[in-house]
Amino acid sequence: MVSVTIDEQTLEVEAGSTVLKAAERLGVEIPTFCYWKRLPPLASCRMCLVEIEGQRRLQPACATVATEGMVVRTNTPLIEETRASMLDMLLANHPLDCPICDKGGECELQDMVMAYGPRKSEFRDLKRVFHSKDIRLSPVIIMNVNRCIQCQRCVRMCEEVVGAVALGTVEKGMDTAVTGFEGSLASCDQCGNCVEVCPVGALMSFPYRYKARPWDLAETDTVCPHCGTGCQLTVGARKGEFMRVRSDWEHGVNRETLCVRGRFGLDFIENRERIKRPMIRRDGALTPVSWEEAGAYLRRRLSAVEGRAAGGLISPRLPNEVLYQFQKLMRTVFHTNNIDCSSRWSTPVDSLGPLVTGFYTRAPLADVLGNDCVLVVGGNVTEENPVTEYLLRDAARRRQTGLLMLSARPSRLDADARVAVRVPPGGEAASLAAVAAGLLADADGFAHIRATIGDASAGGEGIDRLVAELKKSRSVSVLVSVELLRLPEARLTLQQLSSLLQLLRLLGKGPAMQFLFDRANQMGAWDMGAVPGPWPATDAACAELAQDRGTELPAEAGADLDAMLDLCVGGQMGALYIVGTDPLISYPDRDFISRALGAADLLIVQDTFLTDTAGLAEVVLPAAGYGEEAGTFTNNEGRIQVVRKFREAAFEARGNLAIFDFVAALRDKVLKPSAQGEIFDEIARLLPAYRGLRQEELGADGAFTRSSGTLTADAFFAAPPATRAAGRLMLITGNGLFHNGYLSERSEILNTVADDPYVEMSAEDAAGLGLSDGDQVVVRSAQGELAAKLKINGRFPGGLVFVPENYRALRLNSLMRRGEYPCPVDVRRAETVLDIAPPSAALGPEDRGQSARDGAS
Repeated sequence: MVSVTIDEQTLEVEAGSTVLKAAERLGVEIPTFCYWKRLPPLASCRMCLVEIEGQRRLQPACATVATEGMVVRTNTPLIEETRASMLDMLLANHPLDCPICDKGGECELQDMVMAYGPRKSEFRDLKRVFHSKDIRLSPVIIMNVNRCIQCQRCVRMCEEVVGAVALGTVEKGMDTAVTGFEGSLASCDQCGNCVEVCPVGALMSFPYRYKARPWDLAETDTVCPHCGTGCQLTVGARKGEFMRVRSDWEHGVNRETLCVRGRFGLDFIENRERIKRPMIRRDGALTPVSWEEAGAYLRRRLSAVEGRAAGGLISPRLPNEVLYQFQKLMRTVFHTNNIDCSSRWSTPVDSLGPLVTGFYTRAPLADVLGNDCVLVVGGNVTEENPVTEYLLRDAARRRQTGLLMLSARPSRLDADARVAVRVPPGGEAASLAAVAAGLLADADGFAHIRATIGDASAGGEGIDRLVAELKKSRSVSVLVSVELLRLPEARLTLQQLSSLLQLLRLLGKGPAMQFLFDRANQMGAWDMGAVPGPWPATDAACAELAQDRGTELPAEAGADLDAMLDLCVGGQMGALYIVGTDPLISYPDRDFISRALGAADLLIVQDTFLTDTAGLAEVVLPAAGYGEEAGTFTNNEGRIQVVRKFREAAFEARGNLAIFDFVAALRDKVLKPSAQGEIFDEIARLLPAYRGLRQEELGADGAFTRSSGTLTADAFFAAPPATRAAGRLMLITGNGLFHNGYLSERSEILNTVADDPYVEMSAEDAAGLGLSDGDQVVVRSAQGELAAKLKINGRFPGGLVFVPENYRALRLNSLMRRGEYPCPVDVRRAETVLDIAPPSAALGPEDRGQSARDGAS
């Protein structure tokens, strides 16, 4: 620690701290333009100049390290004159077009001039002009380079944090201009973080341009509904109409950053495919009716299926209170444990239990990334959890964290990784076993474990390098993609992951573990008990709930979605209740799930939009969408955050909780409590991980839930699995950067920046098939085929074909067969160019009757 005096106030700061950071601790304001907390200091704007006793010249506070005994003054006549002169020079060339500039009212230059600027300008020359018109760099970013003040925040944010390197500078001195390559942003993620950090109106959001002024907006702090990173954001609306999204610079895991989906993808709430009224099926077509008519019809149909099996499927994008109330509805009103929260994979609850309760680190991601080494297993962080990627890059570059990658698909993080190992899909379990064996290769005292997990001879060079990094690290974090759950080997992979974590703990590495969920509230869905089997609360909580409801909770094992579909096909399913999700699009076997849903005696779909699955339903109930009901999300960190309401439900839609009350009443039952706040209180009383939390005490950064389980000494060591034999091209899927499930595809803005549907494969495989980048190709499996544009990736491993799961028009799941993943395929050049409907196009009459479309429009 060193002692420093600033404006006659003395404090101690850590060695290496800058004068600016020390001043911030004292609450002393020093103006800056080029400085940004997440970026290395540049010291180019000279706004933060201060006087340091014993030095002849003013020094930049952002780049001057505090030393023992340093005496600093931040507000002297010389400093005031210098700041005014700097602002005068900026204004000399800055266009004074504030009345039409989108930054007007929240411009840092305006604020600085008001606080520190000269009262009149000494410059009389003509202003420098780069371009007479604004340049549209991309579908979402537009630039007025004449307004640029050369702070370089945008360029540095793009390169240092996002890793895209889409912006750069040309020329020198006063002629320096920020631009994209040849006037475009071809390599851009379209995240808009450059717009967020621009202090003036040089970079602007095109979708928001000229729509509103800051003082016109009613702004609401809430949480992003896309992936599980749980970014906080601020939604601006005018008279209930969605206008824009900006980030909160000081709060949340993301701070000032957002990805393209979070910043530009919330306009899906305005999509025209909203379900306006309840619908029931008459004469084979969905017909809009009143809530009263829908209730009378549903009461009769529920009575008709009384005593038969029931099942429920709910989206992990919905708030905790909705998820909790749904599982309670199914258990206490429908008397079933047949509940699931994913349609893309079956959750191996038995194998997940030890990971979630014993190893899961419910703590800030920044702390988890503070370990010496971070191992990322599976998936593609760049495209699935972009803001998490930013934090991983920051840890690798600024904190020298050892980044290790073990996955089938390459990602942009490979460039920052010390070791990047490619494994075939399904090979993760064997690779994790090899890593564990390698860690024990020269360790003493673990003979009984070594006998179980085998030796390290099958690891290979990449695994050996990965093991070497783990061995020399004092602490290790493991981030796990839920894409591993798609695999038939999911249970084995989770068992090997448990073995590795247990071993790291025994070796004194203090392992931390978190999942990289690609849905906003997947962690919350598991915590709330939206999983098959008995309610995963304590026995005392179960007894209290049963006594309060006057009914016994079901004790049977419960069926996941796969087993529920088998019940449908076998004619045993009475009522199947689906909330907020579209398994007809996402389940990995379109033919099978089409037959299963059609075979259910009563299919109830509760959703905001008219999905493919809703098109098959007997009863459709219109539900409030994102931003139309309040609640909480639990993100990947285990952080619970408030999701706030910023508009009223559209048309005749009702809140999800109100609809559950409506359905329960049709069975002459009452769900209590039924208000969101009261449900949160019950969650905090009955669920150990949430015990003691109070919603009114959840601050701007939320609060952390608690680990609710313990581990036994050596319960998780598993024998290594056999590896798959290599063969044909294998099809895998996942999220793309610009889309995340079917919800984001309803965003018109995202559809303007997203790639067309594409097929990705390696250059070697493409050359072997005589294909070139951009060719129209056909991907064919034993179940079906699709056509899309070929995208060649030079870093992609051989033998794999990737098609993103986010394009409804492709009907990717029609190629797949359940239990078979990856899917063997053939790829060839298309003989003729097939017409592919745009992602937002309505699907054909085989999925939706004309009456159903009328009910949604």
